[in-house]
Amino acid sequence: MKVDGKATRTIWLEPDGWSVGVIDQTALPHRLNIVKLTSLEETAHAFSSMVIRGAPLIGATAAYGMALALHADASDEALERAYATLHATRPTAINLKWALDEMIAAVRNRPRGERKAAAYKRAAEISEEDIAINTAIGRNGLPLIEAIAARKKPGERINILTHCNAGWLAAVDVGTATAPIYLAHDKGIPIHVFADETRPRNQGASLTAWELGKHGVPHTVIADNTGGHLMQHGMVDLVIVGTDRVTANGDVCNKIGTYLKALAAHDNKIPFYVALPSPTIDFTVSDGVAEIPIEERSADEVTTMTGRTADGRIESVRIVPDGSAVANYGFDVTPARLVTGLITERGVLEASREALAAAFPERASASR
Repeated sequence: MKVDGKATRTIWLEPDGWSVGVIDQTALPHRLNIVKLTSLEETAHAFSSMVIRGAPLIGATAAYGMALALHADASDEALERAYATLHATRPTAINLKWALDEMIAAVRNRPRGERKAAAYKRAAEISEEDIAINTAIGRNGLPLIEAIAARKKPGERINILTHCNAGWLAAVDVGTATAPIYLAHDKGIPIHVFADETRPRNQGASLTAWELGKHGVPHTVIADNTGGHLMQHGMVDLVIVGTDRVTANGDVCNKIGTYLKALAAHDNKIPFYVALPSPTIDFTVSDGVAEIPIEERSADEVTTMTGRTADGRIESVRIVPDGSAVANYGFDVTPARLVTGLITERGVLEASREALAAAFPERASASR
């Protein structure tokens, strides 16, 4: 994707051939900072501090984190420690475990002298695979937007609502929910995006709005509770969101607040689609509400907000009274019955066990 006309990715191998460069997503939208990861510990901290976030990017970064660990120590003990350390950082996003399992499979049975090269090779492949998957999601989701455009007057805009950030910042490039949006925009279709602010971390306001603006996509940031009002008044044509985990029967776990958007869309008969890279499917889980672990994050994310002051300083301020209890659940689960369809690299699927298993039989059988 483009940042001020320059092609940019979220993660890359540095010129030294072993350290890893990433965009610090906690500094956006006010600063574009680059962080160099040089160790397992730095990678784990990047996850826990949310320098790195977004399910597909977490997977790609985890792969490079394993490679960094093996760069320092290629022993079995180091491999097991790296797996356990990274897996503990973000329990909800299944891409993390998927990528770690891929790395284990790529290196475990190799001699120690071959492990590092094999790890870096597989990590690079995972990054390229992510781009290919998301590009295919864009192609498969584009007809949904084109069908809406065909029903409108020439030049009339298509309004798409999205929640959190499932753009290229959440992936290696292209994005998931935004992939069809960018493709439609680049084809000249008059796209407009309503981006939920997505409290408490404001990833819609700070990340989705930033990347849409940098690529030239018209958009409007809205408070989280505005979506239902817009839908009631015919101002939303389509909802597309991303996901951190999808169960075998099509339940969708995504950033907190997604479920409420799905309910509003269902009540107003507005299509609600989920952009789904196949590594996000967890065929070992059937009931999303009962079985998916929901990450509970620091109260500081709710009690404080960070922004830029009028004189250009970046400051954090407290917005909650001292002594008030705070709950900060990071995700919620949208039942499959509320999902119009899953946009995958293999087509737009019904949110059901049968459709997912038919489209991805190799993943379904491997989970039995």
